[in-house]
Order: sequence, then C-alpha cells, then structure tokens
Amino acid sequence: MNSFIYNAYAARVVFGAGSIQHLEREIDALGYRRALVLSTPEQRASAEMVADLLGARAAGVFDRAVMHVPIETAREARVLANALGADCAVAIGGGSTTGLGKAIALDSGLPIIAIPTTYAGSEMTPVFGITEGGMKKTGKDARVVPRCVIYDPELTLSLPVAMSVTSGINAIAHSAEGLYAPDCNPVIDFMAREGIAALGRALPMIKHSPQDLAARTDAFYGAWLCGIVMGSVGMALHHKLCHTLGGTFNLPHAECHTVMLPHALAYNAKAAPDAMGKIAAALGGASAPATVFDLARDNGAAVALRDIGMREQDLDKACDIAVQNQYPNPRALDRLALRQLLQDAFEGKRPA
Repeated sequence: MNSFIYNAYAARVVFGAGSIQHLEREIDALGYRRALVLSTPEQRASAEMVADLLGARAAGVFDRAVMHVPIETAREARVLANALGADCAVAIGGGSTTGLGKAIALDSGLPIIAIPTTYAGSEMTPVFGITEGGMKKTGKDARVVPRCVIYDPELTLSLPVAMSVTSGINAIAHSAEGLYAPDCNPVIDFMAREGIAALGRALPMIKHSPQDLAARTDAFYGAWLCGIVMGSVGMALHHKLCHTLGGTFNLPHAECHTVMLPHALAYNAKAAPDAMGKIAAALGGASAPATVFDLARDNGAAVALRDIGMREQDLDKACDIAVQNQYPNPRALDRLALRQLLQDAFEGKRPA
C-alpha cells in the first residue's frame, strides 16, 4: 500500500429511522439556544414541523432557499438571522437548503445543523457554491461543514421517485469522480465503492416500492458515504461541467448530474481504467459509463440535456466556459472532444 494523507472533517452524525426526534438533544449538546430553520418554499411544512419540535428554541423560518444559492438570498437570510438573534441554523431539505446554510456560515460564521431529505450528500462536505451575476463560484472552507447531521430515512419516504433517482445518481457522481481524484486514498476508495454499491442497490428498489424503508435507509447510507468522498478529495470534469450548466444556464442540479455523469465517465474512461472498473463492479455492470446511463434510463430519469431545459445554441458557450481554467482531470481538456461530449449529452446518446 502506498503512503497517503486522509483529511476528515468533523461532523456528528445521528442516523436511523425517527432520529429527527433527537434534534433538540443535539442542539443542547452543541450549546445553542435559538435556531433559524431553513427550507425551500416547497418544504415550508417540513420547516414548520422542525420549528414545532424546537418550540421556544425556534427563532423563525426562512423558506426561500433555491438552487445554486443566489448571493442575494444568502444575504437576506443572514440579515434575518441577525435580526432574530439566532445562534445557529437548522437546514432541512436537499442540497439547495444545505447550500444556503453554508453560504450563511461562510459569511457570518453561523453554525449549521443539517437534516437532509434527499441524497445530495453536500451536508458532509466543506464544499460551497454561490451564484453571483450568472456565474456559479465554488470553493472549500471548513466553516461551512455542519456541526451535526441527522439522517432520518423516514423523511425521504415522500421524496418522489423521479427526484430520488436523480438525487441518488448525483451522489454516485461524487464517488465516481473521487475514485480517479489525484488525492484519492484507500479509505476514500473503500467509501466510494461502498457508497456507489448501496445506491445502485437502493434506487431500483425505491422505484419499485417508494415506501420501502430498508431501501430508503440504504440510499441514505450510500449518500452519506458519497458525500464524505466529495468533501475529502478533489472533483474533476463532471462537477466542473455541472457547475457551468447549472449556474450559467439554470439547469436543475440533480437532473444535470444524472445526464452528464455517463458522458464525463466516457470522456475519462481510457485515462482512468482502474476507477472505471471499480464503478462498474459496484453497480454490477461491465462498463461504467453505460451502466450509469442504464441506471438512470431504466429508473425513469431524463438522460438528455434537451429534456431538462438546455438549448442547443448554448452548447458552444458552455464549452467555452468549461475550458477557461485548467483543473485536475485524468484526461487533458480538449475543446473539440468536450464539445462532442456536450452534444452527446444533449441528444441523450448511450455511451458505447
């Protein structure tokens, strides 16, 4: 075994059905007194449920979290937290809500407790993303890592199948890129393969039986591991492309990851054969790009950019943005090849 460095970001994890009932206990253990509850408009009822659980500890509810975290929304939430005297934030929902909490923490230091209801995995990472002036900027900062994460699979029973599938493949993308990251190590390698396998098992079961608590629990376990992978090592082409497509063209986050992952893997396949073999094996297939594509298609997810709001005339601009800055990737960035990748993704071609 070669020498390696493994960085772990401290976060207390409370995992299991019904674990949301421990929220007040966790806030007490961390020494906080008043929490601003964050959510999207669609999950206002969940935020109010959390506020009811907290009683007098709830400072208020901010329900304006949206995809890609516009900087204006983050500033508005920060001002409200200050006005209400909140000393922490509880983010309930998916990556959009967790991302909002992270943006507030980055700006003001307000600590976060995350209660995920999707498989995004961002609650386990120091990665943040903020959109300003039509451009999504990402970075890493330990200040944005939630102090506690509560994984309650019962909260995902109402997550629509379509969202479950795309959210799960979004999580798989974190581990897939982690396996060919320059700073990967044996610990991350194990977590990545285990996370991909758990989600690969769970997603078809969820499609068949959305109320299957065991499958929902397996999916959360996989998402947790994939989130750790993303937070521990560098991401590459796939995530760069998705940030470009999401932040600049406002494509839905999980759906964008689902469409793009097979094509990003195909682009890197010959340059990272060991990683591709591990991804395929974890999913029980022969080809990583094709198996991921089939997992999405066979479980009802869109597999073409044109089906999630991308315009063909914007593909050149997307390619130009993607090649502006070089970043670690198994295969060098070639504009002509990237443009073909985007065209294939736009048309929804199954990778050979």
